[in-house]
Formats: sequence, structure tokens, C-alpha cells
Amino acid sequence: MGIGTSIFLIALGAILTFALNVSVGGLDLDVVGWILMAAGVLGLIMTTVIWGNRRRAVTTTAEPTEYREVRTTEPTEYRRVEERRDVLPPR
Repeated sequence: MGIGTSIFLIALGAILTFALNVSVGGLDLDVVGWILMAAGVLGLIMTTVIWGNRRRAVTTTAEPTEYREVRTTEPTEYRRVEERRDVLPPR
């Protein structure tokens, strides 16, 4: 049940409990309204708890040094690059 459904159940239960003054044979609409409001509040709490767990930050750690493969490479040769300022860039 999502947040929207929970709010809808709370609103529908409040309407049945507080706004309507109708008698239905063998059915108390006040009790039905309270039950719907309770289900909506319970659904809202459960949705918050379930969705709250999904928003936690996940942290990862690097594997220990003894398991990592250590590679040594020879030093890289570097070239010196000079920029000429007397040539205009192409348009």
C-alpha cells in the first residue's frame, strides 16, 4: 500500500465517521470509518518503514590489502610539449 492509498483510506474513513449521518441496515458506518482510518494509518506507517530502509546510504569498503593484487610498473617516459604562441588557432 502506498502513501496515496493510505491517505485516501484515512480521508474516506473520516468522511464515513464524521460527515455522514446515514443508517444502513445492520451496518454501522461509524465503525467502518474508524476501521478504514486505522487501516490507512497502519498502511502509512508500514510504507514509511519499508521506504525508509531503501533510502539508507550504502557504504562499500575496499578489500583487505592481503587480497589485492599489487602491480608494479616501470616508470613512464614523459615528453615535453611546448605551445607555440605565434600561430593563430583555426577559425
